[in-house]
Amino acid sequence: EVQLVESGGGLVQPGGFLRLSCAASGFTFGGYDMSWVRQGSGKGPEWVSTISSLGGSTYYADSVKGRFTISRDNAKNTFYLQMNTLKPEDTAVYYCATGYGLGSNWGQGTQVTVSS
Repeated sequence: EVQLVESGGGLVQPGGFLRLSCAASGFTFGGYDMSWVRQGSGKGPEWVSTISSLGGSTYYADSVKGRFTISRDNAKNTFYLQMNTLKPEDTAVYYCATGYGLGSNWGQGTQVTVSS
């Protein structure tokens, strides 16, 4: 059974930073592209970033390019999203997902709130 567990969300002021983690189990983590997806209140899901299975390629939505960095540690079955220079419009529940884009399996999500 695929399990994805996000952590690291919280309340941060505009301009601040957070690092999200996603611990994966139940599948061969190193064989999958992995993504971050977010969903703001009352909005549809938005793809944020994807990293290839071995970490050699990364992709970002224009809205986060230059501010967010995706990475992974296949030895730990974990991947990350470093979020810098956060903006109020980054406020959302962030989900990790298997695969590219919106993915096919999501975790339970972690809330990120950017507010002064």
